[in-house]
Amino acid sequence: MLHDSPRTATVRGDARASARRGLGPHERQQRRLFWPFTAPALVTYAVLFLAPVGYAIWTSLYKWDGMGQMEWRGLRNYQVLFQDPTFRTSLVNTLKLMFVGGAVTFAISFALTLVLREMKARLFARSVLFFPCLVNGMVFGIAAGFLFSPTGPVNQALHFLGVTTPPKWLSTDNLLPMVLGTLIWTATGYYTSIIMAAVDQIPKYLYEAAELDGANAFQRFRHITLPCAWDVISVCAVLWTVSSVKIFELILLFGGTSSAHPPVSSWNTALYVYTEAFPQAATPRLGTATAAAIVSLLMVTVVTVVLRRLMRRDPVEY
Repeated sequence: MLHDSPRTATVRGDARASARRGLGPHERQQRRLFWPFTAPALVTYAVLFLAPVGYAIWTSLYKWDGMGQMEWRGLRNYQVLFQDPTFRTSLVNTLKLMFVGGAVTFAISFALTLVLREMKARLFARSVLFFPCLVNGMVFGIAAGFLFSPTGPVNQALHFLGVTTPPKWLSTDNLLPMVLGTLIWTATGYYTSIIMAAVDQIPKYLYEAAELDGANAFQRFRHITLPCAWDVISVCAVLWTVSSVKIFELILLFGGTSSAHPPVSSWNTALYVYTEAFPQAATPRLGTATAAAIVSLLMVTVVTVVLRRLMRRDPVEY
């Protein structure tokens, strides 16, 4: 009598167990290939993301200048952080950029989507709208210094129109609105292009049926475009949440110089982390810097989870 080898017996046992669970050959093959294919990605993710985050959390519990001996402080860095009015200002500015900038950006993107879907030259218009995303942030800083200087083209145009006292565009009070306006201008085309890519996949017969029922352009957008592109819009909201916290070069270019940081009133958490880690005339405070970075990470995580829950919808099949 022939006996099965241990390996053959194991395979047959797994097959019988899978059959009892109602799994077909394709599902069994997927389960066998899951770990060989996902393990390299998981290892890469752990090395490049989880390990640095863990090291940052560990560093945030110490007082350290990056060179000398580390001094244990526990949660005192976080306590000092929230007692610092500069960090509180940075946190409020970050939330302004995230929510105010996001609301305006997506409102304009939806309006452009409503218009572009009806345009014949929409591909060209989308290319023009996307162009600011390809320009380096340094160009915007240089252009703003030229356009909005006291004797620049914008003020000259206002003088021509009869405005004798134009605003001080690049003053400390107007610096954050200028950054916010530039951010909205550069991001609107990017998110409009993504949303329009989803709109292009919506069958035309849905719009034709709505037109026959007498729906106007806004009603078609509300009842067809938004539901069918909702998954893509929710992804765009998450992308905006993450990117709005990482804004750094625009603030530095608009308000900073080679010898001074931008005014504190325009800082966000990214710039706060930078100034704590690389101060101009003081000892680096890497413990406080990493604590601020961890707070930013937690804030993004919470906002992202809440957004995903609020924007969860049943998928629309068409």
